[in-house]
Amino acid sequence: MSTPVKLIAFSGSTRTGSHNQRLIELAAIGARAAGAEVEILSLRDFDLPLYDADYEKAQGIPPNAAKFKAKMVEADGYLISAPEFNGSLPGGLKNALDWASRPAPGEPEIALKAYRGKVAGIMSTSPGPWGGMRGLAHLRQILSGLQVLVVSEQLAVPLGHEAFNDDGTLKNPIYTAVIESIGKRAAQIGRALKDG
Repeated sequence: MSTPVKLIAFSGSTRTGSHNQRLIELAAIGARAAGAEVEILSLRDFDLPLYDADYEKAQGIPPNAAKFKAKMVEADGYLISAPEFNGSLPGGLKNALDWASRPAPGEPEIALKAYRGKVAGIMSTSPGPWGGMRGLAHLRQILSGLQVLVVSEQLAVPLGHEAFNDDGTLKNPIYTAVIESIGKRAAQIGRALKDG
């Protein structure tokens, strides 16, 4: 029997009670229903310094950046939900992705061990009427450039501050179905990539 697909799920928001954290928890339901193992992470737990090539040269990759990258390397793919900050993705998320792209000692400069051959399902919610769609376009572009296969399904939930019930579920069942389908699709493609 083949080993299960392993996905890590994290939000680009580190805010307590983040709506984007709620979205990845819903996406994880779909991924688990499709047979994936899902570990939910918080970027807040990694406390990464701003990427700086001089810092990296002098001190190497910070331990927390190495831990985050190791989680990504071990996974077959990711579920990422990112709010929109000023028309793009949050700086903390971009910073984490940048650190994970850096080669460890002995790795080729463009190894991209945390990215190449992996799958990602992406989603967002923000208070505005577009729900983070502009930020999702940038996230898709970044991940694709890092050689991640980003699933075609995505959703930007508008008016995120009004979109959820008190128990963390979405008020709109169509949104719930789409978010769970993103998780399911990431699990299915992750399996195909792993078995291929």
